[in-house]
Amino acid sequence: MALGFFMKRRPGSQKPAVPVQKPVAKETPVRSEASGVSYAFIDASNMFWGGRENVGFKIDYGKLLNYLKTKYSVAKAFYYGGVRIFDYDYSILDGKPLDLALLTDHLKELKKNSDENQAALIDVSLNKINFYQRLQEFGYVMRIKPAKVFYDEDDLNQERPILKANCDVDMTFDMMRYMGQYSGVVAMTGDGDFAAILGYLKNQGRSVAVLSRFERTAKEIRQIAGDSFVDFTKLKHVIEIPDRAAGHYWVKKRNSHSHKASSK
Repeated sequence: MALGFFMKRRPGSQKPAVPVQKPVAKETPVRSEASGVSYAFIDASNMFWGGRENVGFKIDYGKLLNYLKTKYSVAKAFYYGGVRIFDYDYSILDGKPLDLALLTDHLKELKKNSDENQAALIDVSLNKINFYQRLQEFGYVMRIKPAKVFYDEDDLNQERPILKANCDVDMTFDMMRYMGQYSGVVAMTGDGDFAAILGYLKNQGRSVAVLSRFERTAKEIRQIAGDSFVDFTKLKHVIEIPDRAAGHYWVKKRNSHSHKASSK
């Protein structure tokens, strides 16, 4: 055995080991299959809950869709909302969308054997379903889910139902799974919870526009959108239904595939 094996090395005779740094893997951007095409995602509960009181005017949803198509080249506009289904037999585990036509038939039958208070609540659901079906006829892609019912007390200490559909995850999921199909996203929400997904989409090379009410839009959302943030109330002159036309707005003309607001 060589004696040198047992000999001590002189100080400084061996250079300290330099740790090997592994290259950081860069995330590969998910490229869009359709350059110039945008998808719109509408968070109804955040934007429109309360109707006129929320935005200050009645919305012509046909005009709104046309505006999105003209201004942002929107090919699909997803609308997220909820409705109370009472005891209708439906499970999200079935992997099928909520059939609004069958739900309507069920609620009408249920109403026949309901007391006055129950019938009034059923009418609320029927009116909302009717509204959703009309939006679908306009061309919106509907994402409707059963609303969960919570109870609170009003000023008179009487119980009142509060509906929550919680569509944030559904909307985020669609933004992610369809991102290969669009080069721009139009987010109609002011909810700060969407900052993460919108920031991610922007880093992936997608243009990000946000349409929402300024006072109800999180600061982070406005910062991500930058100059592409639009205060929704400023669109009143473009998408409003004149009061004199409101009574004729949903009248469906024969042999027509669209609804138009009457100016009469």
